[in-house]
Amino acid sequence: MKVKAIIHQAEEGGYWAEVPALPGCVTQGDTVEEVTSNLREAVEGWLSVETQETAVTQNDQIIELAL
Repeated sequence: MKVKAIIHQAEEGGYWAEVPALPGCVTQGDTVEEVTSNLREAVEGWLSVETQETAVTQNDQIIELAL
């Protein structure tokens, strides 16, 4: 999976980054390398929260969408 992130220079120094496709997925770091590493962790954490098991009942339908 690939996602696009935007790395911004922080006014107070260092960097902060966001992933527009994943609302609320933001992080920061002192260097571009650090913020990139932190982004990887932030995306993994965001996806693990969003993909937790959900209770499915007999009346529910499960479909797959190709995007």
